[in-house]
Amino acid sequence: MDQRRRLVLASSSRYRQELLGRLGLAFETAAPGIDEAPLPNEAPAATALRLSIEKAASLKDQFRDCLIIGSDQVASCGGVRYGKPGDHANAVRQLRALSGRTADFDTAVSLLDAANGAVESRVVPCRVAFRKLSDALIEAYLRREKPYDTAASAKAEGLGIALIERIETDDPTSLIGLPLIALSEMLERAGLPVLP
Repeated sequence: MDQRRRLVLASSSRYRQELLGRLGLAFETAAPGIDEAPLPNEAPAATALRLSIEKAASLKDQFRDCLIIGSDQVASCGGVRYGKPGDHANAVRQLRALSGRTADFDTAVSLLDAANGAVESRVVPCRVAFRKLSDALIEAYLRREKPYDTAASAKAEGLGIALIERIETDDPTSLIGLPLIALSEMLERAGLPVLP
């Protein structure tokens, strides 16, 4: 396929790469290398939005004429943020804390046109209601899935779906980390439609 513009995903996440691959567009990836720490008193959705823009902007000098996609997700529940657990013990703690509760996953996507500096961004919220999770269920899930690189330890595109009672969102891909509905609309406005 002859593509009018080069497309770059500012991410090293395999989940985001797999999602973007669904659109059938040729793209490159590059790690943005920014500080992802939240600012003091910054709301989760604001953090996700700011970081998605910063990720895309961090690559504009390297990819001058490209469309650059930045995305970020912040999971939270009751004022506590839930990042990637990194290991089994942290994943157990996260899932115990989320058992029977509803968490918010705020996923932001930004599209930067490096040729002219124009940027379009959107936050796509997703609410996830977790079932009551026994320790045995948590252990069985973690042994099989090992979701240590997934926010809040719940990999909804895999076995994590068995931990969930309900998902509320306008875009199911937002929970996995890249809102494809919003991104498809942005790409079309930028002159790179998914279905030309």
